[in-house]
Amino acid sequence: MAKKLSHYDPEGRARMVDVSGKAATRREAEASAFVDLPAAVLAALPNNPKGDPLEVARVAGIMAAKRTAELIPLCHPLPLAHVAVDMRLCENGVAITTKAVTTAETGVEMEALVAASISALTLYDMVKGVDKSVTIRDIVLERKSGGKSGEYRRKK
Repeated sequence: MAKKLSHYDPEGRARMVDVSGKAATRREAEASAFVDLPAAVLAALPNNPKGDPLEVARVAGIMAAKRTAELIPLCHPLPLAHVAVDMRLCENGVAITTKAVTTAETGVEMEALVAASISALTLYDMVKGVDKSVTIRDIVLERKSGGKSGEYRRKK
């Protein structure tokens, strides 16, 4: 049987999913994004007059995860126990990985994905003065655990 979209009622109207009957359990999610940076941008990173672009983007991702329910209309506000955003310089850009943890009635995937997305967008904002051809790509859920659907791990 095909799964149905949970954010619609029987008449097809958008709705917030009722999680009131679910038990609060530990839930984790990890997401990632990649920001392609031209060589000139990579070379300019240490000398950015706006500050350290990687650190600003990291903090922006953490802050954004905490505001996910304000950004995504049908998301439940969650008590986040932990949010981590890591940046790794690569020869052609920056690899971003995020992790969000909660104990709640619903999952924390959107918080991890929002953290990755906003970190990438902030990095773009920090370096666009050098080159606007920066590309954000591959924003994906890498892993999640907890809840009725259990473990998920993205296939490589």
